[in-house]
Amino acid sequence: MSDTWFIVPAAQHDSLVARAYLARGYSGEEAHAASRFCHSAARHGIRTHNALKALHLDDLFGSKVGRWTPGAEIAKLPSRFAASESWDGHNKLGQAVAYEAMDRCMQLADQYGVGMVSVDNATHYLWGGGYVIDAALKGYIAYTNCTSATSEVVPFGGKTATLGTNPHSWGFPTQDAVGFPIVIDWATSTVAMGRVQQFAREGKELGPGWAVDAAGQPTTDPNKAVALLPFGAHKGYGLGLIDELYAAFIGGGLPSIRGTTKGHPQEKRGSTFFFQCIHPGALHGHDYAFGRTQSDNVKACLQDILGPGNEQCLLPGELEAKAAKLTDAHGGLLFTKAEIESFAHITHELGEPAWKPEDFNSINL
Repeated sequence: MSDTWFIVPAAQHDSLVARAYLARGYSGEEAHAASRFCHSAARHGIRTHNALKALHLDDLFGSKVGRWTPGAEIAKLPSRFAASESWDGHNKLGQAVAYEAMDRCMQLADQYGVGMVSVDNATHYLWGGGYVIDAALKGYIAYTNCTSATSEVVPFGGKTATLGTNPHSWGFPTQDAVGFPIVIDWATSTVAMGRVQQFAREGKELGPGWAVDAAGQPTTDPNKAVALLPFGAHKGYGLGLIDELYAAFIGGGLPSIRGTTKGHPQEKRGSTFFFQCIHPGALHGHDYAFGRTQSDNVKACLQDILGPGNEQCLLPGELEAKAAKLTDAHGGLLFTKAEIESFAHITHELGEPAWKPEDFNSINL
């Protein structure tokens, strides 16, 4: 059974997103970064973190409620470490901060072999995979983690949400080896809250073990889900805890009140970001078997992993690469009927006619 997808011209999508951010008071630089990010997410098939999610987060936590600061300037703080920088994001739009921070990490990696940037008083940068894909395509090994805008994950064995969905994202420049960057990117909850919202839009049930309701009981109804569970039980819990520990060292506040008005007024409620890039040359050894180059050795190892019996296994990042290729082949960004109709929230805010599915070309996949 095929699904119908509607093809939105990229320029039309990007212009709408940029104008929506400009209308909310964000600067041209921030609006461009937001548009660039939402385009990348849609192009790579990341439906949980596209423009609908991005602007919804701004509704909940951002300019609409006065917690994010359109036009804010990043403060780059003193550091005694040449390859490491600490920034105060001053609640600037997360996508703009993230692109700038990852670019800075690449510059530092060119000079020192490795570069890292930590950001306090951050907002939300949405899909970390987009930033590491960008760096990997430019030849770097990249990593980022962040704390979520609010705490909505229950620790393993508990009943109260005190962790964020706390993603980890790695990108590896494996284009020569397999044709695309390997990207390992996940929330540490069983599912992202954006996926829950997507399922609610489309009238689908959640998988068992994904979420709990207001009473802390398991639910498969996306409209009743108020908190998520960590994937892999104690293992996902531990990985989610890593982000909270990075945040605590950087300067983040108490996880249980992040994104809320709870607690003492002097407690902090923003997120934190961490970015790192490694130049592959900094990892170069001097004893590759059979005199292989570093690039050849990476390719040989991946071929070995996908050897006899494993030929049909997917590599992380392969689905995103295929989605991007499919998107490019059809000359626009692909959205479902429910998503096209959901853009009415954005067009209405701008005083423009709502998008209608019949206004766009469609394909069945």
